[in-house]
Amino acid sequence: MSPKTVISADATTIAFDQFGAGAPIIMAAGAFNDRSTTDPLARALAQQFTVVNYDRRGRGDSADAPEYAVEREIEDLDALIAEVGGSSAVFGYSSGATLALRAAAAGLAITRLALYEPPFVVGDSRPRPPADLNVELAQLISTDRRGDAVELFQREVIGMPAGVVAQLRNAPFRPGMEAIAHTLVYDATIVGDLTLPTELIASITTPTLVIDGDQSPPVMREAARAVADALPNGRRHSLVGQDHTINPEATEPIVAAFLAA
Repeated sequence: MSPKTVISADATTIAFDQFGAGAPIIMAAGAFNDRSTTDPLARALAQQFTVVNYDRRGRGDSADAPEYAVEREIEDLDALIAEVGGSSAVFGYSSGATLALRAAAAGLAITRLALYEPPFVVGDSRPRPPADLNVELAQLISTDRRGDAVELFQREVIGMPAGVVAQLRNAPFRPGMEAIAHTLVYDATIVGDLTLPTELIASITTPTLVIDGDQSPPVMREAARAVADALPNGRRHSLVGQDHTINPEATEPIVAAFLAA
């Protein structure tokens, strides 16, 4: 089935699937991902809610624009919110969670936020990427060095050891990562140097659930705790036996209960 589309404020076409019935929730995926990543959870939530699972700009079936700004992605979310009636909950995964936080802080009509492991670095738990990494990534993409862009993002933003990055060069999913590598510029722009934006987060009064897996690296678990603590109306839930990969069977009951509360 072909996806539905909505036109964002800058005339970019944003593609989405819509499932279920009930109060709406919009799914925003993270780096290296399109809407296929959040599809299993979207379908599980569709048992109780209207779920809009979209491709962020530049990915999947969505179009793109010549120049990028975080504000354009916030406008994309705003267009989707208008499409479902003017207000909606938002589920954000990884850098999609950071985007959701920025959208809420910008005043979008977001009823509830569910954030799965927003990628911040608290304290000195690991080195931070350079604040201008998006510029370096853009330069690599402009010279068609997509593989180098993938590896730079893996090392600097995800924090993978160089040896692991090298081992993944011949992985079967590597071509897909290179195909979407231009959007790493967008994710790097959104997350910056991974510093926790305490003031921005403290300005968000939207009820928010911050989810992490208890098998995720300590840096991700500490970030989830810090985000929940900084939010005026936030709480944290750690999923037993889970990591940074979304398991819909473990995640759906927690998100559904939060949305229905």
